[in-house]
Amino acid sequence: MTRQPIQLAVILGSVRQGRFGPTVANWFARQAGERDDLTVDVIDLATAALPMTLPAFGTPPAPEAVLALRDLTPRLSAADAFVVVTPEYNHSFPAALKNVIDWHHQQWHAKPVGFVSYGGISGGLRAVEALRLVFAELHAVTVRETVSFHDAWRQFDADGSPLSPDACNRAAGSLLDQLTWWAHALRDAKRVAPYLG
Repeated sequence: MTRQPIQLAVILGSVRQGRFGPTVANWFARQAGERDDLTVDVIDLATAALPMTLPAFGTPPAPEAVLALRDLTPRLSAADAFVVVTPEYNHSFPAALKNVIDWHHQQWHAKPVGFVSYGGISGGLRAVEALRLVFAELHAVTVRETVSFHDAWRQFDADGSPLSPDACNRAAGSLLDQLTWWAHALRDAKRVAPYLG
C-alpha cells in the first residue's frame, strides 16, 4: 500500500536579531527533504508578524493579526506533524514561539511534535521539556527522540553543515522515524473517527 507523504511543518522559533536558528532549521529541513515519505514546509516565525496582544475571548482579531494569520494558519492546519526548532532563553523557549502556539488551538490537535534544540551547555533541552507541557495541553503528542546541539555555534561549518554529520544525521533520522510513525497512526485514526479535543 502506497501511503500519502506526511506534510511536515518545521517551525523556526527564534526571531532574535543575529539568531543562529536558520542554520539549524535549514540543516534539519534538508535532512527531512531527502525522505520520500515527507513533504517539508519551513515556517519562520520572524516573517509571521503576529501581534503579541491576543483578542478577548469571543472577539475577532485585529486587522494586522488577520493578515498574519491568513498565511500562517492554513500552513499549520495542513501539517500532519511538526518539528519545532528552538533555542533556550532563560531555561525556557522564546516568547515568539509561545505566541504562535497561543494564537492557534485545533491546528495542534492529535498531531505529533518533535524538537530540534540548540544552545549553550544544555543544548536547549530545558526549552524542550517546557514545550512538552504546553503541547500536552493542546492535545498534541510529543515524540521522545530529539536532536540537540550543545554549544551550537561550534557544531556547524561555514556552509551550515554539522561538523559531525554522521551522528547528527542519525539523530535526525531517529526523530523523523518516530515522528512519521505517529503522524501516520494519528492521521489514520482521524479518518476512522474525528478527534474530539
